[in-house]
Amino acid sequence: MAIPIAILDCDLLLHGRGHKTLERFDLDTVSNSVLLSNFGFPRDFILYLVELLRETLSRRTLRSRAISPEVQVLAALGFYTSGSFQTSMGDIIGISQASMSRCVTNVTKALVEKAPQFITFNRDPSNREYSFEEFQRVAGFPGVLGVLDCVQVAIKAPNSDASTYVNKKGFHSIACQLVCNARGLLLSAETWPGGLQDTKILQRSAIFKQLQDNEEGWLLGDGRYPLKKWLMTPVESPGTAGEFQYNLAHTMTHEIVDRTFRAIQTRFRCLDGIKGNLQYSPERSSSILLACCVLHNASLHSGLDAWTLERTEPLEQPKGPEQTLEERDSEAEELRKHIILKHFS
Repeated sequence: MAIPIAILDCDLLLHGRGHKTLERFDLDTVSNSVLLSNFGFPRDFILYLVELLRETLSRRTLRSRAISPEVQVLAALGFYTSGSFQTSMGDIIGISQASMSRCVTNVTKALVEKAPQFITFNRDPSNREYSFEEFQRVAGFPGVLGVLDCVQVAIKAPNSDASTYVNKKGFHSIACQLVCNARGLLLSAETWPGGLQDTKILQRSAIFKQLQDNEEGWLLGDGRYPLKKWLMTPVESPGTAGEFQYNLAHTMTHEIVDRTFRAIQTRFRCLDGIKGNLQYSPERSSSILLACCVLHNASLHSGLDAWTLERTEPLEQPKGPEQTLEERDSEAEELRKHIILKHFS
């Protein structure tokens, strides 16, 4: 049955003749190509998202002449996926900038509330074994629970504590620590001020606490991270054939998290910085980033491909950490040597 979307925002009544409005928008009469072009997703997924968020969005709009959940979802998707500022995207669906802002705020909050449902790191034995099998098919690296990375999303300079958001490249940003599985499904997504070092973020993160007692399997992290029994990193200066093979398999497997974030940025152009930084406070920018992560996982659960829209250029490869002998984990080094000897030599 066709779902009519009525726009009943009283803001529209103030603009008078000549203002672009859509009194009714019937999703069943619009082609998937139009929906994909303007809102980034096909009809079935948009309808699924509307039903997922309907109760929450309806609670937040219990005033007369409120904007429907359908229009709120379309407005937010349009903003997330276009990278356009709210005025231009609001014009496409016929609502004012003030209404567009409320829609993005409402949908963002609703999606962040759904994060525990869609972004979870399940360590039960069946999930662990499935993860091992999926990752080993990529490049032969054994025992992988997930791949870890920390990425940066540019924001405008905050009004307070601005220096804590200046990253090593000199611009203001939100840092997001990600862990994903072999399919690009996010297992963890945590946001932090961009000025924090990646190793500090890891030490303060929930995933760090969660894996302290881990006895089987490990994450893969690149050279900026310290080697741990639960976090395998590349060999800094490989000297044997086994070490070279280990590093090659590590790189090919770890690349999954880089590809995943490239795909997220490509689908959600508000994050890629091409049309400008996110023009919001760090708190709201973090919420928008997490909302996009929830949408990414929800789309995978709905059968969409994680990397359909992946950009081709790779993310910058970081330099390795500077660790003293005292900071080195001898048990982790022995474990890595055992992995190399058993699986790559």
